[in-house]
Amino acid sequence: MKQHAPAAGRNRDPIAAVLADELPPAGLVLEIASGTGEHGLYFAGRFPGLVWQPSDPDPAARASIAAWQDDSVMPNLLPPLELDAMQPDWPIGRADAVLCINMVHISPWEATEGLFAGASRILPAGGALVLYGPYLEDDVPTAPSNAAFDESLQMRDPRWGMRNVSMIDALAEHNGFRRTRREAMPANNLTLVYRKQWRDAPL
Repeated sequence: MKQHAPAAGRNRDPIAAVLADELPPAGLVLEIASGTGEHGLYFAGRFPGLVWQPSDPDPAARASIAAWQDDSVMPNLLPPLELDAMQPDWPIGRADAVLCINMVHISPWEATEGLFAGASRILPAGGALVLYGPYLEDDVPTAPSNAAFDESLQMRDPRWGMRNVSMIDALAEHNGFRRTRREAMPANNLTLVYRKQWRDAPL
């Protein structure tokens, strides 16, 4: 059954503008926590040279992804995988880029740890891990709407909440990544791009 996220329609073009600079011209993109499937459908059409692999741990989300796919003719859009970022074994051995939209703040911190560990396993050197969502930053005032959102998240689940970019950067470095881009996005969101470093390169 199709699910619909209004935010996906609002943010897909700004995200795609960043992806156009950061994704390779060809290869496989793994989307983590694909949710409704609307982003994957749109990006597969926007980047026909790339094979798009959606994934989600939630059966209802995977059913929605499949339902959106059923109404499309996208040869480069693959069926969704059952993938939980927190688990050490992912059902995919390699990817040329990884995209994760709006997961980090609505999941336990262990999911973000698993995301970077898994991306490190499957990405080649230089491969991009792209994150989108609301984040906190040192010395940058938090928008009142984001502060209220963060409070509501922690009321829903104390393991959830907006993460500080410095925490993400430290985790990235621990897993062999370096942040190469920070892009301010509409509605007080950020896109963060991390690149897997060469084994013998300084982090």
